[in-house]
Amino acid sequence: MNVKVETLEKNTAKIIVEVSAAEFEDATVVAYNKNKNKFNIPGFRKGHAKKEVIEKMYGVQVFYEDALNHILDTTYPKAAKESGLEIVSRPEIDVEKIEKGQPIVYTATVATKPAVELGEYKGVEVEKADASVVAKDVDAELKRIQNQNARIVTIEDEKRKLKNDDIAVIKFEGFVDGKAFAGGSGDDYPLTIGSHSFIEGFEEQLVGHKKGDEVDVNVTFPVPYQAKELEGKPALFKVTVKEIREKQLPAIDDEFASEVSEFETLKEYKASIKADLKLKKENAATQENENRVVRKVVENASVELPDAMVQTAVENMMNDYARRLSQQGLTIEQYLGYMGMTPEAFMEAQKPDTADSIKTRLVLEEIVKKENITPSEESVDAKLTEMANMYKMDLEKFKSMITDADIQGIKDDLAIRDAVDMLVAEAVLKAPEKKSKKAAEEKEEAPEA
Repeated sequence: MNVKVETLEKNTAKIIVEVSAAEFEDATVVAYNKNKNKFNIPGFRKGHAKKEVIEKMYGVQVFYEDALNHILDTTYPKAAKESGLEIVSRPEIDVEKIEKGQPIVYTATVATKPAVELGEYKGVEVEKADASVVAKDVDAELKRIQNQNARIVTIEDEKRKLKNDDIAVIKFEGFVDGKAFAGGSGDDYPLTIGSHSFIEGFEEQLVGHKKGDEVDVNVTFPVPYQAKELEGKPALFKVTVKEIREKQLPAIDDEFASEVSEFETLKEYKASIKADLKLKKENAATQENENRVVRKVVENASVELPDAMVQTAVENMMNDYARRLSQQGLTIEQYLGYMGMTPEAFMEAQKPDTADSIKTRLVLEEIVKKENITPSEESVDAKLTEMANMYKMDLEKFKSMITDADIQGIKDDLAIRDAVDMLVAEAVLKAPEKKSKKAAEEKEEAPEA
């Protein structure tokens, strides 16, 4: 096998591989043995015709496809290693020459790991994330808990009309072009008015109707829609309001506080809510500050990502997603169909975020290299212990089951973590710009309850 490398633009390269005629012939023999039982040759029992006889009857190219696949499987990994390239994509294979009795020549066009030009990364300035808790935050949390503890009651008043936030128990059947369609009917269905869980415009047309009313609801299916045959089509739903239920909220007072918490008074409960929110917002602010610093460092760097690198990462993500869905009995096509998307559209939508993630990783790796950051043995051991505990395994047994490559991956991740910690420690977190007097009043700290 002979390997040459041709450097192309935009961090791509072409690996030119020449495989000897003898290796090619051996590959056609492998292909013959794999496929000989598929041929019915007059005068021969099935599977007993010689390779030369089959080639004479069907042409010498009859085994080329499988032979070529065998050649690629056995030679490309070696050629990729011999090239010395840091390959970050699947190869795009082109056969330059394939002829009986002659060497095979094929090319593999690949993306290579791009170089990173770091900009300013120490002492970058970013606005500090806000971790304050204001009165309206506490009120919003109280409101959420109040809704969680609401009572659902059936309205007995026959004259009571449906309004937003009511629950309408309905029977419905949908028609398109005058014909009922699959999946368009239901009975005793509880629909919360204003939830927008049905087609846009459906719930609004029930507002103002009473129990027992029969309502014609006219809507148009959106585009895209999970059922392709219904996309963009007008539909008529015949709806019967069978029952009206309403959500009754408890009063927010001392009694409410004692029922939903360990506290006896609303004042104590609100103080506890504020403390919990403060902790959550501080943790979220710490993460956001880290994200802002890293984003700034990445913005300051220069790196040209090859398209094939991003495409390969998206495809890997999709394949992993599909494997997880298959464990739940779903295909990726079915799952995306429910969201009104095709796999192609979904992958295209993932490219910007995937490109950002790749660029961030490359920049951080370059900082690790430049700063010569190496994780301590203690941090590596702690991570291995954490992983062993996660799998409920003895540490030494866990170590014996993972490869050197696995351990290096762990070390690389820890080095990245150390690099991020360094960047944040050296960054300048500026206080947020002062708001107007009105805005400042709205952001007034929640009083100690």
